[in-house]
Amino acid sequence: MNLGTNGQRILYEIVKRDFQSNTAYGTESAFFEFFSASHIMKNYDLSDEEIENGVLGSGNDGGCDAIYIVYNGNLMTEDSVETISATKNGLLELIIIQSKEETSFGEDVIMKWKTTSENLLQIGVDDSIFSARYNEDVLLSFRVFRDLYIKILTSNPRLRIRYCYASFATELHPNVKAQASELETNVKRILPNAEVIVDFLGADDLLSIAQAQPEHRIRLQLAEAAINTGVNRDFIALVNLGKFYRFITDENDTLRKYIFDANVRDYQGHNSVNQDIQETLSSPSCEDFWWLNNGITILAEDVNIATTKEIVLTDPAIVNGLQTSNEIYQYFKSHPEKVDTDNRNILVRIIVPESEESRDKIVLATNNQTNIPKSSLRANDPIHLQIELFLKGRGLFYDRRKNYYKNQGKRASDIISVSFLSQCLMSLLLQQPNYARARPSTLLSRDETYNKLYIENHDLDVFYNAARIGKRIDQYIKSMTAYTRGQKNDILFYVMYYAIAKHFGKATLNANDIKCFDFDILTDEYISSVANEVFTDYQSCGGDGKAAKSMELIELLKKHFEIHMG
Repeated sequence: MNLGTNGQRILYEIVKRDFQSNTAYGTESAFFEFFSASHIMKNYDLSDEEIENGVLGSGNDGGCDAIYIVYNGNLMTEDSVETISATKNGLLELIIIQSKEETSFGEDVIMKWKTTSENLLQIGVDDSIFSARYNEDVLLSFRVFRDLYIKILTSNPRLRIRYCYASFATELHPNVKAQASELETNVKRILPNAEVIVDFLGADDLLSIAQAQPEHRIRLQLAEAAINTGVNRDFIALVNLGKFYRFITDENDTLRKYIFDANVRDYQGHNSVNQDIQETLSSPSCEDFWWLNNGITILAEDVNIATTKEIVLTDPAIVNGLQTSNEIYQYFKSHPEKVDTDNRNILVRIIVPESEESRDKIVLATNNQTNIPKSSLRANDPIHLQIELFLKGRGLFYDRRKNYYKNQGKRASDIISVSFLSQCLMSLLLQQPNYARARPSTLLSRDETYNKLYIENHDLDVFYNAARIGKRIDQYIKSMTAYTRGQKNDILFYVMYYAIAKHFGKATLNANDIKCFDFDILTDEYISSVANEVFTDYQSCGGDGKAAKSMELIELLKKHFEIHMG
């Protein structure tokens, strides 16, 4: 590339530096897709794992290097659509990203988007007719979007479709701009109610986003001076509803998802309780709002008094009052003219916990007073805190609180998400890599599965070794160039299972096998040979996501042991 401006040179140096420290990508071009997506999606507070899962990165992508579907600030996946609760006037977003290490914006990208959108945004389309034209990940992403849109349609959702073109360019040619206008018109014809945005992110734009630091300190304006409880730096205060809305949203009126504690069950949608909250908000009476509502509990790393009616919270996390907060957000999004005129207040408790143990007790206690089931609080179970402490002492970081360690600057290769560990355990201990591949976001929701993986097993060495096995194989599989990204995702947990099972020479593994596993076995050569064996069987089963999510492939792998034993 001919990098003529300082912005281009600096951006290239940042990309090059980050690529060299990231072992998951074989080429700088592939890494740039992840780099662009991670910064474009920064405000959604996604983990590196979630960003990677959205990067498609293989041929026949229709101009879509990455696709993300977000509903009310929550990332949607195939399995999460099944359990989603619709909210009135909720926001459904489809974000499509194309990233190119080029110094210009080309018309061909926009033309591809036009064709892809025409083919795959049509509600009711039979996308099987495009199976030769688009890869499976693209078809699945659009299918999830269409299915979700149909499911929430009766709740009058707001729809936003955003196309993001990232490159090292410094200017936009009029012809490309004209193509973008045509794309907007075409999509509006297919989905008349959609807000359609085409963003061109050149070198200076990407550099600005990359250099922006995430917020850690947020100001909260109070209706009256806060009451100090006399214990540490803890406060009780009344906050105007409009000011609270400003606190939970950014300058673009987007919900600050990261301040909602990741350990607590997400927004429950338009159920009876939330409907009552919304009706209270929509029908002002002589009673103040805080008289009729239990209020909000916020945990913070620190609290500073700015003025008598303003405090500054460091790393705030709303651990109780999620449903109320979301209803306040929905109310003012629908009535923006009332943000500065609504005189009602909400009660807010602000607590600075003395320790992690104290923090977890507060989260559990405040949420046990609601109708949120205990299954949603599982990352607060003692076993998960024990796993976190055990792994931390051995150089791995168990991300019980989403992005907690990422925000501390820990390397992605050393961070273990709750869902990834559960996928590893599911693959190794239950021999169900198909289920781990098919339902990554709901593995912990089944009591029977959860009990087998976590309650009946308290050997921390098993959790640690499962995490190490998972990370080692995941990093190597990602570095392989023989397979597409979709194929790597499909075979990953099968390779994980088969690599260990093959070493022990048996189809059924137990906790002691994982505990006693010799990691010297996992050489590059060994993982590569196992991956090739798995891939051969994967192709014989159809070689696609459907095969990876069915029982056929795991049964075929298990038969190898029967043959050898026979």
